[in-house]
Amino acid sequence: MDGVRHIAGRALARHLGEWRGDRAGSAYLQLAERIKLLVLDGRLPLHTRLPAERELAVALGLSRTTVAAGYDQLRETGYLHSRRGAGSWTTLPEGPVERALTAFAPAGDGTALDLAYAALPAPAEELAGALRTAGEHAGHYTRGSGYQLLGLDVLRDAVANRFTRRGLPTTREQVLITCGGQQAIALVLGTLAAPGDRVLVEHPTYPNALDAIDRRHARAVPVGFPTAGWDLDTFGATVRDAAPRLMLLIPDHHNPTGRCMDDGQRHEMATLGRRTRTPLVIDETVTELTLDGPAPTPFAALAPDTGSAPVITVGSASKTFWGGIRIGWVRAAQPMIERIARTKASLDIATSVLDQLVVTHLLDELEPVLRRRLPMVRGQRDHLLALIARRFPGWVSTCPAGGLSLWVDLGAPVSSILVAAASRHGVLLAAGPRFGLDGAFERFLRLPFTLPEARMELAVERLATAWLSLPGGTGWPGTPAEVA
Repeated sequence: MDGVRHIAGRALARHLGEWRGDRAGSAYLQLAERIKLLVLDGRLPLHTRLPAERELAVALGLSRTTVAAGYDQLRETGYLHSRRGAGSWTTLPEGPVERALTAFAPAGDGTALDLAYAALPAPAEELAGALRTAGEHAGHYTRGSGYQLLGLDVLRDAVANRFTRRGLPTTREQVLITCGGQQAIALVLGTLAAPGDRVLVEHPTYPNALDAIDRRHARAVPVGFPTAGWDLDTFGATVRDAAPRLMLLIPDHHNPTGRCMDDGQRHEMATLGRRTRTPLVIDETVTELTLDGPAPTPFAALAPDTGSAPVITVGSASKTFWGGIRIGWVRAAQPMIERIARTKASLDIATSVLDQLVVTHLLDELEPVLRRRLPMVRGQRDHLLALIARRFPGWVSTCPAGGLSLWVDLGAPVSSILVAAASRHGVLLAAGPRFGLDGAFERFLRLPFTLPEARMELAVERLATAWLSLPGGTGWPGTPAEVA
């Protein structure tokens, strides 16, 4: 198939970074190897049209002959396909890998150390109080049918007040309560995207969002990350090329990379949406879990809703409080909320009243919960980083300013086999390709810092044992040739 997106020469040069190593070898081979790595890592998605040879040569300060030879090498190894008059676009030697629609994490037997889910245990004291309060107030609602499509007014008010305190004035009419953040994403997709429509996503991204796009029979169009931040030039080019129906973004403590979009990039992304009339769906599921620095500005506060390019924010109680409480929400202009509510009515006519009452009380206790929770999570993050530095010196990870996980470069494309080996040693993990498309991110592993320190130490020791059991044994990370 022809590329549905393209990358400009200067943008590809930024992605390539310092691609010429100290080792001996022809420049064209090193260039081809670096582009191949970008494809395997998912930073250069499949079906991306590469810049013309002359354009890339100018961007890299190389001769056109060198770039042409590099492209030829990629064609010979199956990572580039060309057609006269259509250009050259990225591919894989044996074609795209089918993305498995399996459960997010394997079921454990209760003894395994679960690092597959990036989620915290419940705040016991506040949850107990919320359950008592919910029981005391439930009688007021049991006299009716229990069906309130938009959600309980008290919870819609609580969610709206939280947005307002964060700098985004909101009323209850702009809030729809859902059965978790995942349903919120699915409802927005069901409202805005038709089968066959394209949905632009970051690459990597939240895997259940990719599953929701698949279930809608829409098509995810991935845009890879550069070394830092978001590649806004490539986002713009992709929107122009692919004409997506909407963009689905995680600007706050991005899952899984942990990145946080700065205000300038938020302005530019919002401007791109308005200019191209592309709706923006903003996932704020982990927004409250800011561990370092100021809390991020609500994206919608920097992006006035023009109607033709709505900004729709989804959130959830799962990461801030507990995944066992299935309450999420959508925040948008009132006409859009009414559209999404009609979609919800055809799938799920109401959200649990008791769960809504519990979350209403928990939101009243949000500040005390965060005062205890954030220092604990920050300590667990720093502890995991120290463990990795000591036990896996070849692994590379940045320190995220928020969220619940590290995105670790293993140094070799072994993520899936490491996850399989770790499960045999009692550690449950989600492999890198779970967060991407077409088999990307085999070099990466998401490691949540959600376990207490003693259990995390045990998990890392078991993971080290699993690592040494891989082909190559002591001395990993190995090379792709050793893996094969």
